[in-house]
Amino acid sequence: MISSNDVIMASFLKLKTYCERERFKGWDPYDGLNSTLFSKIPFLANNRTARLFWIQFFKRSPINFRSIANVEKGLNPKGLGLFLSGYCNLYKIDPSSDTLENINFLAEALLSLRSEGFSGSCWGYNFAWQARAFFQEKNTPTVVATCFIANALMDAYEVTGQNAYLDAAIDSSNFIISDLNRTYNSNGDFCFSYSPKDATQVFNASLLGSKLLGRVYKYTGNTKLFKTAKSSIRYCAAAQNEDGSWAYGTLSFHKWVDNFHTGFNLEALMSFQLDTGEDCFSDVIQKGATYYLDNFFTAEGVPKYFDNQLYPIDIHCVAQLMITLSKLGMFHSKKALIDKVLKWTIINMQDKEGFFYYQRRKYFSNKIPYMRWAQAWMFYALSEYLLCSETGPNNQKSQKLFFEKNAY
Repeated sequence: MISSNDVIMASFLKLKTYCERERFKGWDPYDGLNSTLFSKIPFLANNRTARLFWIQFFKRSPINFRSIANVEKGLNPKGLGLFLSGYCNLYKIDPSSDTLENINFLAEALLSLRSEGFSGSCWGYNFAWQARAFFQEKNTPTVVATCFIANALMDAYEVTGQNAYLDAAIDSSNFIISDLNRTYNSNGDFCFSYSPKDATQVFNASLLGSKLLGRVYKYTGNTKLFKTAKSSIRYCAAAQNEDGSWAYGTLSFHKWVDNFHTGFNLEALMSFQLDTGEDCFSDVIQKGATYYLDNFFTAEGVPKYFDNQLYPIDIHCVAQLMITLSKLGMFHSKKALIDKVLKWTIINMQDKEGFFYYQRRKYFSNKIPYMRWAQAWMFYALSEYLLCSETGPNNQKSQKLFFEKNAY
């Protein structure tokens, strides 16, 4: 009988082969504005509604019109950061020269892709994008991209000893502290903005910024970073609903509760506690983890996008499950759930060429091989699965102690 680990290893190797063959270049759900066809029509390119429609059309269509619209495959910095963290996990399992070569390639690429003109190292996306709340030019740095990339560079430093990687990651804290806007509540706590160009309050984005400050604090001992991160976490913790859930943000059209952003929140909170030794948010994590596990996965192992709605079934939700439970120290206690979700996903959402599909909807699937959204996230998540399986329950990170005392 073939074990779950064997099935998942085979799946990962197929994915790894695909990504390396593509050299990590690909399309993205939100890259529609990279279309040279669209950009040549000024009254469309400069119109907010037209930009939003164009992006949503490309994002939602199961047919890939990017070649027709002249949208080229590209290197997405956040995607590269996820691949980098994944290769660092692989290096911990087997320190091969090929893996080290990919680590250095990805880390050096990220150093060269930094956005310029800001207070510290920071990164954005390789495309402009229009959301309902704001418009972001190409390479506008965001707290989300910067967090994942800086954390990946610290991962790379820890396996290579290359100081340039650590220096860039530490420098990114200056971007978080100095360039992001802040919205304060009556207690004096605040929420970081998504980017320097907006003032939205998106809880997962602010928490990811706090997570990064906490990890940099672990290296530097800079108490300003610790105090700033803790204040911003208090703001987001206060926004948690009584049942343990979080809305996406504070705007009227940000009131949904979804799977992977909840996972982001929990991962960021736990990371901050582990990196700083602070434990005052344990109850927040406990309530959030209970809500996450009780509301976002069906008995058949299908990941729900929203807490009250199954579709679209999104590959990002699958990936975040492994990452979140690993960080919470619950990988081994919840491995049956992880394996069930992964087996369903491999059967229903992995192509024979190795890549994973973007989404399944009620009547059709979107099988476009998005590199950042699907492949990079699943690469990182499956590498985390393999690393946790390699270390075993007795050697998992110290965060397991918290949840041993609060077992489900």
